[in-house]
Amino acid sequence: MKNIFRTRALLFLLSLFGASNLALADDPTYSADIAPILFDKCASCHNPDGIGPMSLLDYEQVRPWAGLISLKVQAREMPPWHLDKTTGIQAYKNDVSLSDEQIATIVAWVEAGVPQGDPADLPPQPELPNPGQWQTAEILGPPDFVVKSPPYTVKANAQDQWWVRRTSFEGLIDEPRYVRATELKGAYPLGVKVLHHGHATLVSVDADGSRRSGPVGRQGVGKGGDLFPEGTGMLINPTGTITWNLHYFPIDQEVENDQAEVGVWLYPKGYVPDFETRGEQFFAADSGPGGLWANDVIIPPHSIKSQQGVRVLQRAALITSFRPHMHMRGRAQSLEAVYPDGRREMLARVDKYNHNWQIAYEFEDDAAPLLPKGTMLLITSTWDNTANNPINPDPRQWVVFGQRGVDEMSHTWIGITYLNDDQYERLAAERRGGERLTAGQ
Repeated sequence: MKNIFRTRALLFLLSLFGASNLALADDPTYSADIAPILFDKCASCHNPDGIGPMSLLDYEQVRPWAGLISLKVQAREMPPWHLDKTTGIQAYKNDVSLSDEQIATIVAWVEAGVPQGDPADLPPQPELPNPGQWQTAEILGPPDFVVKSPPYTVKANAQDQWWVRRTSFEGLIDEPRYVRATELKGAYPLGVKVLHHGHATLVSVDADGSRRSGPVGRQGVGKGGDLFPEGTGMLINPTGTITWNLHYFPIDQEVENDQAEVGVWLYPKGYVPDFETRGEQFFAADSGPGGLWANDVIIPPHSIKSQQGVRVLQRAALITSFRPHMHMRGRAQSLEAVYPDGRREMLARVDKYNHNWQIAYEFEDDAAPLLPKGTMLLITSTWDNTANNPINPDPRQWVVFGQRGVDEMSHTWIGITYLNDDQYERLAAERRGGERLTAGQ
């Protein structure tokens, strides 16, 4: 019961921020209460082959880190989920954050002296993802084809590198096909440790001569593959060029001839989906002063700076995911919708941005913003170039646009499917009929 009243007070304070029906066992133990949380929320990264800095698979591994774990979960730094929980849409397919009750349980356990409890209460060891295999294969089976980037050697302890190359795409499909899912990953075992984020974009030409561009892979630390909603696909042609944009962060050993890999899953031949998407798309603001791209990013030393930009939707759209992108000074980014009638709505806001993670926040189907033509997307970015930013390499420096982590960027990757008028009206009517109103409805 040591410090249990203080923990009860924490529960009360957490409940003031929207939690309800919280309950807490008087004497939480590792075996009965903590292991289930860690196995479910932490073990996929914190295992011998994972990207976490320590393994958390048994009591002896967890005990030395218990105090740090308590601090990290109270600050909501771990598990990594950087969304502001007080505003915007809160329904996501890939939400790994802890509940207020889970946080309070961990805090109570640490304050009670990290009791192990009865080993018979332990849940089974979790099934861990194999970092050398395709994660999307767990849902769809093996990919229909795989392509690899040209080899690149990542020097030990060097500066981070943004590497761009082009390769031809041909001979893998014999006719235009619709893509169901894509996944990009570094080669196992060391490539997955140095590939921070990257993009593989296929550019081809349609039969009418128009240029077609779409991602066959988007990767980031903390981001999985891209699985399009059922009935939605991305059309690709049999020949074209893949542009590889890969951002490498070195480790303490050389990684020789790393080759990133892209796996692509196709719909069956002849299948035409109801909705055609171009996948996760790059959104910088429209050009001009006050935008969010190259020449506009100038951050003075010892300063906090915010900047806004807009993009007007020329067609109705369904947004399926939101992935902010800044670098080491990035602090926050939000995505708002300003509707044609003047209404304004916050869709999502990341208030604890951390460049070490590149998370795509995937909206639940019923909550995905359905936006009419003419909606303005308002993007607001904030940078923290002060000593209070724990990953700021040097707050004395002026910071400008650049591709290194110590320079800055600001844009957003949005999973978006554009809709014609009939498609928009049909989706809007389905939501109204099911009483599942979402953004803009």
